[in-house]
Amino acid sequence: MNKLIPTGKEVIIYKGSLFEIVRKTFKIRNKEVVFEIARRPPGTRLIIIKNKKMLLSKEFRVELNDYDYRLPGGKVFNTLEEYKNALSNKDILPFAIKAAKKECSEEVGIIANDLRHFQTAKAGANVEWDLFYFIVDNFKKSKKQKLETGEVIYPKWKNFKEVKEMCLNNKIKEDRTVGVLLKFLLSKEK
Repeated sequence: MNKLIPTGKEVIIYKGSLFEIVRKTFKIRNKEVVFEIARRPPGTRLIIIKNKKMLLSKEFRVELNDYDYRLPGGKVFNTLEEYKNALSNKDILPFAIKAAKKECSEEVGIIANDLRHFQTAKAGANVEWDLFYFIVDNFKKSKKQKLETGEVIYPKWKNFKEVKEMCLNNKIKEDRTVGVLLKFLLSKEK
């Protein structure tokens, strides 16, 4: 069977506060192969729905130097060290749930009474950066947003048809989110 078998410990090539680059060595069919992997703590995204509408955030994104529509969400851990310490538990989902509730309240001013894990999206072969997607359909409005310094976020309700069009017309630019949203919306059309 053609399977990658780890042959040693990973070596950290670069380490910052949120990212690290690691080198991992594997063996396959008597050959050694080396992978360099970028790793960062996971994030959360919230699919907040009510009456066939979804709450999106119109958010200024530095990497775009423009506004983008997004699902509310954020980091599960503020530092790489917090993430690596949590990995000893093996199950990151409880940490993601806690972070998702916090982000829901802070970014769009909603208290999630209930969260359902919908999907975890992987970044790719050489990038470890999971995004945990949750459905929120049982919530109450809080008083106001509690944005972090530098965050500019305007919550906007859009009907499912509008969200689908936004996915298809590049109005939502986070491609992993586009894929997850289209799966969610197609499941609602059945």
